[in-house]
Amino acid sequence: MINKIALSVADALADVKDGSTILIGGFGTAGNPNELIDGLIAQGAKDLTVVNNNAGNGEAGLAALLKAGRVRKIICSFPRQADSHVFDGLYRSGKLELELVPQGNLAERIRAAGAGIGAFFCPTAYGTELAKGKETREINGRHYVLEYPIYGDVALIKAERGDRWGNLTYRMSARNFGPVMATAARKTVATVHEIVPLGALDPECIVTPGIHVSQIVQIERVATLAGGIKPSAKSASGA
Repeated sequence: MINKIALSVADALADVKDGSTILIGGFGTAGNPNELIDGLIAQGAKDLTVVNNNAGNGEAGLAALLKAGRVRKIICSFPRQADSHVFDGLYRSGKLELELVPQGNLAERIRAAGAGIGAFFCPTAYGTELAKGKETREINGRHYVLEYPIYGDVALIKAERGDRWGNLTYRMSARNFGPVMATAARKTVATVHEIVPLGALDPECIVTPGIHVSQIVQIERVATLAGGIKPSAKSASGA
């Protein structure tokens, strides 16, 4: 019987190896699989290459993974934000390598890995520092840069609902990079807020088929205030 439900985050991440490339879903703070990132910190894998849209916010999630010294290189589109002080400090001190990739290229390079595409030409970044050292070609009068797929050893993504086969649906913008990352990794682990019986998910609404998912972990939904701030016990009680 196919059953991809993991008993815990620790069980799902137990076999992550040092030096792995980790694809982490999320767009800013939307759809970040923070429980899986915390589990990866506890698991202890190091010398990681992390692929994400940005380079962490504040002290939690991806920023906490960077602060723990587990990441050797980050591949992202938006490394610097108002609260990206963890990344800034590590990068400026030479403790973290950065590969800057335009956002559309990042999504397409990940998608290409999942689709079995060996490489592709894209006009983005032509004539800039980001194209330095890369093959370029003129096609029909337009200049292009050769880009290669980004494969992952492990993808960590956040979904909304799932079943024991690993079929996933997402909530609004939390979907972002999750679907393409799930196709591009050797192992995909997803958190879900609800596990439903087989057949309960409308097939037309399943975004990520279970064939791309290795394990799912159910997590509690944490209520947040505007701005993504977790309420204190006092504020939550209305006191």
